[in-house]
Amino acid sequence: MPANWRSSSFLALAALVVITAVWGYTFTIVQAAVELMPVMDFMAWRFAAAALVMLVIRPQCLRGITRQELLRGAGLGVVLGLGYIAQTYGLLYASAAVSGFITGMFVVLTPVMAWIILRHRTDGKTWLLVALATVGVALLSLNGWSVGPGELLTLACAILFAIHIVGLGEWSPHYNTYTFAFLQIATVGVISIIAALPGGITPPPTIEAWTTVGITAVFATALAFIVQTWAQSLVSPTRAAIVMTMEPVFAGLFAVVIGGDQLTFRTLLGGACIVAAMLIINLRSAHAAPADV
Repeated sequence: MPANWRSSSFLALAALVVITAVWGYTFTIVQAAVELMPVMDFMAWRFAAAALVMLVIRPQCLRGITRQELLRGAGLGVVLGLGYIAQTYGLLYASAAVSGFITGMFVVLTPVMAWIILRHRTDGKTWLLVALATVGVALLSLNGWSVGPGELLTLACAILFAIHIVGLGEWSPHYNTYTFAFLQIATVGVISIIAALPGGITPPPTIEAWTTVGITAVFATALAFIVQTWAQSLVSPTRAAIVMTMEPVFAGLFAVVIGGDQLTFRTLLGGACIVAAMLIINLRSAHAAPADV
């Protein structure tokens, strides 16, 4: 392995693909778990457990933390936590298919937020790739459209996820990867606990539910956000957003292999659009300046 692997943008993009595969896999097992317990309770257990695991592994991670790092890490955690909550409550009023498409709009909204917040320039070719990836997400997820509270909440989720990706890309290069990831996860845990408290926090009722909490806490949360924080210190928010559109592709794949869903032409076409956008953006990454995409 090259000596400079920690600063390799290629490996960073490859790592993002791996964590999107993990997130895609968890759709199947989380769906079963939340049928047994309230969604916010599941989130509370997941993120609190992830933060605890990270703290046990590296208890010194908060040593020497600065006030600015604490505020920025917690701030991104608040944005991320509110995004998850908006998405969850949006599902009470909108179908999963429509919610999935609108959540996937973070791909389009990331360069928009980068332009609004940071005034980062995004070229026309990147916009075309964003559009191609968005078409792919639509083909995978969209089976109808209506405007209501569920759609508005999910749109808020997509905006919050886009802001989180932009903020992570801007701030993560300046701080310790592990510490910065821990601050975000711990903040989401606190927010989830607060959101779940009114109805009382229900523990996972079965061994399978506990297993799902463990898998999502360790692999889909703690490890995944460490990798994402590191990767986004090396690649731009727009590249990260496009690569992470692979999540619905993996979700569909695992749904077919594990859940027994049917693989349709529409699913194949949507996945092809997303893979094409990801491959093209990766090929361009060796020649494009970070400010350009």
